[in-house]
Amino acid sequence: MLRKSKLFFVTLLMIFSGFAAFAEGHTATEEHGKEKLDIKEIIFGHIGDQYDWHVLDYTGSDGQKHPVSMPLPVIVYHPEKGISAFMSSKLEHGHAAYEGYQLVTDDYIKHHAAHVSAEELKALEAQKGKIIAVDGAAIKDFSITKNVFSMFLSIAILLLIMLSVAKSYKKKGAMQAPSGLQNAIEPLIIFVRDEVARPNLGSKYMRFMPLLLTVFFFIWVNNLLGLIPSGANFTGNIAVTAALALVSFIVILFSANKHFWGHLFNPPGVPFPANILLTIIEIISLFIKPIALTIRLFANILAGHIIILSVVSMIFIFGAMNEAAGWGFAPISIAFSIFMFCLELLVAAIQAFIFTNLTAVFIGQAVEEHGHDAHHDGIDHAHHENELVL
Repeated sequence: MLRKSKLFFVTLLMIFSGFAAFAEGHTATEEHGKEKLDIKEIIFGHIGDQYDWHVLDYTGSDGQKHPVSMPLPVIVYHPEKGISAFMSSKLEHGHAAYEGYQLVTDDYIKHHAAHVSAEELKALEAQKGKIIAVDGAAIKDFSITKNVFSMFLSIAILLLIMLSVAKSYKKKGAMQAPSGLQNAIEPLIIFVRDEVARPNLGSKYMRFMPLLLTVFFFIWVNNLLGLIPSGANFTGNIAVTAALALVSFIVILFSANKHFWGHLFNPPGVPFPANILLTIIEIISLFIKPIALTIRLFANILAGHIIILSVVSMIFIFGAMNEAAGWGFAPISIAFSIFMFCLELLVAAIQAFIFTNLTAVFIGQAVEEHGHDAHHDGIDHAHHENELVL
């Protein structure tokens, strides 16, 4: 037990050191008087999507910043040139163009500020962080960015875990005591089945178990990957959470029964004038459901990342004012960062559960039969031949 506790705290310190190294990489040149401390760049540089997997910057003997990063594939479609594919390192972090393509950075914008009109400059600033064609053509970007690579990584991790567990069940059967990864995954599957699917979906829960399990594990794994220093802010990206919510919304629409649509467009026992008003309200509430799923996950994960990075950055804010103040605030920052990181580990699981549970609730409302007690029906069918046996 003591060994596990030591390992846990060592891991936390390593993680904090990673965040500190990341923040220091953005502030190292402060000592040479060349740059001003830019907290906004530190925070949003970490949580934003990128064309490479940036770890940190270090200041070399020449006094210049040198980035440490892993290049990722850039895939763009030009209406005249067709598809071009190359590694993001060819763009040299925005300092060079390659095959007529340029990464828009602050330096690139400053360099062109004096040569373009105010409208063109505004349009250029809107493209910051994106790849553009030097000739001004409208291109389509299919690049493997940091978030996309993180998604592929999470899929690979999930496949590795789930295929290993499935192989164990196939080899030993479902009636033997689980071991290894089975021991960790089985309680989670049972939890989703008994606490999420059955109460909300009744006898129809088995039909939606693959979706609910996929959503739960996919979000949870990506939430955890986002807590790694310099990790991707995948589930803190509103486009990602919107796509997940859209999947749930489509399932809700295609699973809904006549009773659901009848209550939506023609609430029974309601006078005609009120019927019109209620129908409008019901239609609005139908579209609010995926919006709520989108914003809840996005806001919670994004806020957690910003808080941790802000607390770490406080060391360098105080250090920029006075070196003694920076060292004096360091223990407080470390303690609070460790606390926030532990809290975010809990939030990662809670947010995966909430998204999955709300999805089950919304689907349950769409498939519920009139005058039918779905929960009781689910209990009665506990030994149905198609039940998930664990």
